[in-house]
Amino acid sequence: MTVARPLVGVDVGGTFTDFFLFDEATRRFRIAKVPSQRGDESYGFMQGLRALGAIPEFGSLVHGTTVGTNALLERRGPRIGVLTTRGFRDVLEMRRRDRRRTWGLWGEFVPVVERDFRLEVDERTLADGTVRAPVNVAQIRMAAEALLAKGAEALAIIFLNAYANPENERRAFEAARAVWPNAYVSASHQVLPEIREFERASTTALNAYLQPVVGDYLAKLDSTLKRSGFTGTFHIVQSNGGVMSTAMARRLPVRTALSGPAAGVIAAAAIARASGHDNVITCDLGGTSFDVSLVAAGKVSLAAQTLIDFGLVVRTPMIEITTIGAGGGSIASVDRGGLLHVGPESAGSVPGPACYGGGNERPTLTDAHVVLGRIDAERPIGGMLKRLDVEAAQRAIVQHVGKPLNLDLMQAAEAIVRVAEARMAGAIRLVSIERGHDPKKFAAMPFGGGGALHVSAMITEINLKCAIVPRFPGVTSALGCVIADLRHDQVQTVNVLLDGLDAAALDARMIVAGKEAKRVVESADIAVERVDVQFDLDMHYLGQTHTVTVPLPVKFAESGTEVSKEIIRAAFERAYAATFGRLLRDIPARIVSLRVAAIGRRPKFDLSAFAPGPGTSLAKAALGSRKVFIRGAWHDASVWSRLDLPIGAIVEAPAVLEQPDATIFIDYGLRGRVDDLGNVIVERTA
Repeated sequence: MTVARPLVGVDVGGTFTDFFLFDEATRRFRIAKVPSQRGDESYGFMQGLRALGAIPEFGSLVHGTTVGTNALLERRGPRIGVLTTRGFRDVLEMRRRDRRRTWGLWGEFVPVVERDFRLEVDERTLADGTVRAPVNVAQIRMAAEALLAKGAEALAIIFLNAYANPENERRAFEAARAVWPNAYVSASHQVLPEIREFERASTTALNAYLQPVVGDYLAKLDSTLKRSGFTGTFHIVQSNGGVMSTAMARRLPVRTALSGPAAGVIAAAAIARASGHDNVITCDLGGTSFDVSLVAAGKVSLAAQTLIDFGLVVRTPMIEITTIGAGGGSIASVDRGGLLHVGPESAGSVPGPACYGGGNERPTLTDAHVVLGRIDAERPIGGMLKRLDVEAAQRAIVQHVGKPLNLDLMQAAEAIVRVAEARMAGAIRLVSIERGHDPKKFAAMPFGGGGALHVSAMITEINLKCAIVPRFPGVTSALGCVIADLRHDQVQTVNVLLDGLDAAALDARMIVAGKEAKRVVESADIAVERVDVQFDLDMHYLGQTHTVTVPLPVKFAESGTEVSKEIIRAAFERAYAATFGRLLRDIPARIVSLRVAAIGRRPKFDLSAFAPGPGTSLAKAALGSRKVFIRGAWHDASVWSRLDLPIGAIVEAPAVLEQPDATIFIDYGLRGRVDDLGNVIVERTA
């Protein structure tokens, strides 16, 4: 009989690297947090694994990474080259005629590929797939060699209308690979075989840009793991919340652009469902950023296209996440106009907040919480320090916020928290109210190292129903790595009017696409209970630019899906009415693209493993009280060991609940209640 080996989820954040280990045989788990090391994220990765136990004993590692995200935001990728159809070298620069600033005549944008590294070649495929001019293989080789001589490390091949017929692009890809010294060559028909010239060009170029970064990182991890005796499977979380093989991640690294935050949303949604809440707003507050996503009726929101940064568009399914630079390490500053800002610049883990004693002299959100008494300087989270330097935090706040704004120490510290919470509230409104959702029907799910410190403000500022603080908030994203399903998405252009659709032809395409997506999932070398195949259509009314995603209520079978015009029309009208509130019945509808997702369902993680055990009690959890500064005055707040609170325990405000990976602050007018899974439900007292 084979004994199941432990599963380990690893989430590398900007400040901490988080670990969650679950031993299926004993139903026991362990968690760990270590400082992230920017520039060499593998160091913290291996350090944390060693802290968990013997690496050869681990059966599976699933990794959520921000390596790709950081490389895009900080432009730390290598020089890459582009081969494109003659006359189209500037598509990446022209974009969609958008501007970083709406008003004004000037703007700036530097594409990830310099103009001298974007070379044109002779070829032409028409929109109907007809090859008017075949590609010149000798010219492709010469152009690739010229880019290598210039110093390009990766190559993107982006030909006009390659989605309709990839023949020219396929021949160019083979010719370029013959002279290219590494595997870092991307072709648009492999990355995004979909209509929309700029989006296809941008996604393919960014994929090439990330191939050396993500590929080298994963190769280094693979090598280090093997030297450490690891013989299990190693997988990566995608931006869509699914898991893929490292081989696929090297080939399509653009799909990892929001990997870490996506894992957190998957875990938060699972915890919310298990605790009886189908509507939840996930709020991930780490050391660098605040990531917000909305889960309605138990379903995670997916977007077909995401803007990573201005001009950097990725068109591949991603969980809809709104990110602002307001984490625990976000630096507070006063501008020349006398306005207080918190973020987006972060102190990270090195040098870290001023209270870390690493040399940073500017105040952060964490420093404000320490001064206000919400974080205990004698028991900092993460285990990286024995004590926080309160005096250093005080000096930083007075010097950089108090003096410029003529505020005393406590007023300045409270102002930092209020400004940060106002920005958080704005992000929550963006994903809820501005998209037609009533916050009163949603619970907040604060996690990350700092999310639970702001749980009270999230409820009162936005008028949310309540908040659910998970059992281990600081490692929720690492937990998401363990419980995420496998997933593979594909898309292909259809571009026909619904009235003229050949349903049998579409059914045939769906069968082929479904088989291919399912094969990719089944070859990923990780156990799944079953593979589900789902189909969506991108559709709009004739003359419109933007599309709506239309889920098809059909079941995949190799014998056919039984799709029909009537089924598609009814599904389209439901999706369009839900999005826009009305239908345009006199205008023909168009099917733009077909999307297929194969989802390998992993065994469900039993969250009852987190339930407080029989050794918990209010008496054991009580740690006394301490002074906490709340709304302009000091108050006595009860202090509790959160993990020692039993099921059903009620904690009245004001209160601070402490645990190794996070701190919960409960303000007046609210109370905490421990549910059957060990979550703390923060709700109004009246």
